[in-house]
Amino acid sequence: MTKTISLGVLIFLALPAFAQEVRVTDGDTLKLGSTTWRLWGIDAPEGGQRCRRNGAAYDCGDEATAALRRIIGESVPVCRRKDTDRYGRAVGRCAVNGQDIGALLVQEGWALDYRRYSGGHYRPQEALARKHARGMWAGTFEKPWDWRKHNR
Repeated sequence: MTKTISLGVLIFLALPAFAQEVRVTDGDTLKLGSTTWRLWGIDAPEGGQRCRRNGAAYDCGDEATAALRRIIGESVPVCRRKDTDRYGRAVGRCAVNGQDIGALLVQEGWALDYRRYSGGHYRPQEALARKHARGMWAGTFEKPWDWRKHNR
């Protein structure tokens, strides 16, 4: 009887961690419960940012957001805080099913290694995306940090 009650209490205490709502804000930001997470070491295009592929313009920010939603799927990410940004968001590395979300986004070509902050951590994934013309690398684009300078 004691084991049954203890197990029940443990399951109940674990439920909030699994029941957290996950919402993708943009290509490199998600909300997990009440905490907004900015993915460390990467930069994805902003909503409304235009890229070109096969001669046609498209909203690569929307594509990056869709990629993040697809990567997360029905999973609940596990995030580890590294810092807090100037907007009060937690900055950290997040994973789903043991895989680094930032690495997956960069490898799929929907985010860039933000060397200014990562020190080149995601450089191998970026080189692979470029080599195989994945995501934004299938056409032309302005780096998200440069785009923000001209469009904010």
